[in-house]
Amino acid sequence: MIYHLFHYLEQFDVPGARLFDYISFRAGFALILSLFIAIVIGRRIIDRLQLMQVGEIVRNLGLEGQMEKKGTPTMGGIIIIISILIPCLLLGKLNNVYMLLMIVSTIWTGALGFADDYIKVAHHNKEGMKGKFKIVGQVGLGLIVGLTIYLSPAIVMSENVETVNTATHELVVKNESVKEKCTQTTIPFVKSNNFDYASLTKWMGSHAQTGGWIVFILVTIFVITATSNGANLTDGLDGLAAGTSAIIGVALAIMCYLGGNVIYSTYLNIMYIPDSSELVVYAAAFIGATVGFLWYNSYPAQVFMGDTGSLCLGGIIAVFAILIRKELLIPLLCAIFFVEDLSVMIQVAYFKYTKKRTGTGRRVFKMTPLHHHFQVPGGKVDAVLQHPKQAIPESKIVMRFFLVAVLLAVLTFVTLKIR
Repeated sequence: MIYHLFHYLEQFDVPGARLFDYISFRAGFALILSLFIAIVIGRRIIDRLQLMQVGEIVRNLGLEGQMEKKGTPTMGGIIIIISILIPCLLLGKLNNVYMLLMIVSTIWTGALGFADDYIKVAHHNKEGMKGKFKIVGQVGLGLIVGLTIYLSPAIVMSENVETVNTATHELVVKNESVKEKCTQTTIPFVKSNNFDYASLTKWMGSHAQTGGWIVFILVTIFVITATSNGANLTDGLDGLAAGTSAIIGVALAIMCYLGGNVIYSTYLNIMYIPDSSELVVYAAAFIGATVGFLWYNSYPAQVFMGDTGSLCLGGIIAVFAILIRKELLIPLLCAIFFVEDLSVMIQVAYFKYTKKRTGTGRRVFKMTPLHHHFQVPGGKVDAVLQHPKQAIPESKIVMRFFLVAVLLAVLTFVTLKIR
């Protein structure tokens, strides 16, 4: 809203009005504003949640300090959502399809998580919403995002063209002025780091491009569902999901800024997506909101984000990556989320397998999701993996996961130059 106001005031030569034309200025402003909002409203929302007795239901798993968290206000993801939406509505271009999709995705996944938390709190049911209903909601968002990208004429890309200078034998990269819809995405280890989903449906002949869009939409649904659920499982230690998401947000913001700028994208020979640079403003608000939430969520937490926050964070990250065509980098960038997901699947599958064969189920990890494995001393639980022998303090586990997240973000950028 403020952006459109100052854009209108430019014609009257109002001092400073042109500042709002710069992505860097609006992004910096959005980050500061979201951080400020999270810290200021956070205390009030926490007090309100305590007054309403919206406390976390904790099962006694025998972990150190776990029962002390009982009654800590949950549904704190509301703080993150508000801190993202207000800066975006004030500073973003509300006629930009990328910004609109991110706002819709934030509200959609936030509402899905809120419904889950409400069922838990209102009915004192730790399980919350049935898994199939969560999946329906996530698939619905995947269809909205995928079909919008397919149908919207505003979502296009412009390819780089590589030529060799015959005099110097140097590779010259130029950007084509033609903007077109296509099913290409970014993937390492292939020429120009571009992969076309339509190449998987060549057998469809003249309908190969349509088939490529179908594959793209299916991938969109899978990425959103997997990433959202992975973030949900990661939210088990104070500050873990919020801090990891902030690190991922920084990486996505940089990728978006480079890919949305024709000069940088041509120089680096990466995919150029016109008008997608507006998402940098959203990413800045996302980073500010998650860091601001850590003010209250870092160990020992004064509030938990609940599914309101965790499902929303995962959904936001997935949709953002899809919009800038980096969804196939998610397994590396968000490896922590997927390893948490995978640890649960391995644990369940191995337990059922050993129980069927021997009558007694065994575990691979001492406890899942994976972050809890490090909280249990070796030998306390019959599991294949007994390392570490001593339980690791919660705050140290979280910090080490942050370091791994930073390493994964750096590796993700490194892959962009492997062709």
